[in-house]
Amino acid sequence: MSIILEYLRRTKGHKRIDITDVFSYVYLALGVIVMFGPIVWLILSSFKTSGEIVKFPPRLLPYRQDTVVVEGYADPLPLYEITFEDGSVRTLAQVRRIGLESQLVDPANPGEIIKVNINQRQPVESVYFGLENYKEGIASFNFARYLWNSVLVTLVATLLTLLVNSMAAFALSKYKFRGSQAIFIIMISTLMVPLSVVLVPVFLVITNVGWNNNLLGIIIPAAATPTGVFLLRQYMLTIPDELIDAARIDGASEWRIYAQVILPLAKPAMAVLTIFSVMWRWNDFLWPLIVLSRSEYFTLQVGLASFQGELNVQWNLILAMTVLTLLPITLVFGFLQRYITTGIATTGMK
Repeated sequence: MSIILEYLRRTKGHKRIDITDVFSYVYLALGVIVMFGPIVWLILSSFKTSGEIVKFPPRLLPYRQDTVVVEGYADPLPLYEITFEDGSVRTLAQVRRIGLESQLVDPANPGEIIKVNINQRQPVESVYFGLENYKEGIASFNFARYLWNSVLVTLVATLLTLLVNSMAAFALSKYKFRGSQAIFIIMISTLMVPLSVVLVPVFLVITNVGWNNNLLGIIIPAAATPTGVFLLRQYMLTIPDELIDAARIDGASEWRIYAQVILPLAKPAMAVLTIFSVMWRWNDFLWPLIVLSRSEYFTLQVGLASFQGELNVQWNLILAMTVLTLLPITLVFGFLQRYITTGIATTGMK
């Protein structure tokens, strides 16, 4: 903490704050708000009730109306602050509402019914972080099944992506053969092809293979990515060829060179590709939506899209489930994020 405070106290003017320091901190503060503001709003809204979410003007913190147990009433009654015509204010519990009239009782003396206009009342509220939305969402949403499908798809697809892309990058970076540059250019040029262009052909292939309503249908087509090949190839080009020549002189096979020389040196780039692949697979929605039509094969993203009625959308439950879907990918990113700069800025030799 002391190191962070010392860093924040650094200024261009050394002893006094310069105008550039003001602009820098304002710019960084705005960047933090823009980047993390929606995430904070999502997390806080996941604790709100459905009525609080649609309330206008919106409030940042989750508020719940306070209730009180009153003798003679089975359920807890909501509390209101009532402003009377003489200016006095009392905290009463509402028994029922009939039109514009609210019938209330004093929790300390519940025998007397007090009738007031609804405009005279103000709900008594407090900040409340309850787990009701999460419990109800898990109970009414097949979260465990969808989570298993997403984890399986993400894990298998990421492993295949690392394997296929690293093999292709190794061949394109360390083997000299006719047409290697052309193959690389054609592969990179596929980045300019929109996904919507290839959806129908790929779907027809998946249908002919028989992978509709099968997790293989969303795992295999995305195994090889031009972005991953480009990232790993550019990194492997920095690995000295002398290391490979020395391994060959020692009698190592090409597979052993790939597994014991190239992959260990390419760990930072592999970690970066792992982050990208996990984010791609975990957040993928369009392709699983096309391939899968049976709910038992849904991933979390497709399941969340179907978790709503035709006339009623339970946003409080959807937001709570969305927060849960973000937790695994956040943990993966937090564990591997230190490799991002290393994987891009460093070389194969240290």
